[in-house]
Amino acid sequence: MKPATALDELIDALRCLPGVGPKSAQRMAYHLLQSDQAGAQRLATALGRALASVRRCARCNTFTEDELCAICASPRRDPSLLCIVETPADLATMEQSMAYRGLYFVLMGRLSPLDGVGPRDIGLDKLVARATDGAVKEVVLATNFTNEGEATAHYIGEMLRDRGLKITRIARGIPVGGELEYVDAGTLAQAVYDRRPA
Repeated sequence: MKPATALDELIDALRCLPGVGPKSAQRMAYHLLQSDQAGAQRLATALGRALASVRRCARCNTFTEDELCAICASPRRDPSLLCIVETPADLATMEQSMAYRGLYFVLMGRLSPLDGVGPRDIGLDKLVARATDGAVKEVVLATNFTNEGEATAHYIGEMLRDRGLKITRIARGIPVGGELEYVDAGTLAQAVYDRRPA
């Protein structure tokens, strides 16, 4: 068996990206080498730089280049609110909503016993220390509405409820601009269950 070529290794490396299979990885590799070598060099440089300088925020666990991320370092954030999200992408989405002004804790995953992901794997010990630091009054559970996300929210809620914290869960239901006839039955049912006074 002959050793893998540099091209084979590039194609295989590109397959680590989510949603990228063998054909997509091959197309990307060929494109970068044939049509965009400057882009390929920029990508390699940026990836190397990110790997060398990006680390986890000491308070919220998201990605940053400093000891504390910009959100944790900001004096304008409400330290009594702590929002729990699964990933840095979820944090970015929450920030884009411009509806939340508290601080965060990023789990970097969710509980998934079938995949061997338990409480220690998502840093729940660090979360407990952060949530019980004396400043936090309310914990907002903003994990995804998947089976694993729901289980994670439930586990965290039960774990923190006994520590005198107010525990809330983000609401779910009809999307803004959505029309009822196009909404699936499960989402509509949840919107009815989670209704609030008008």
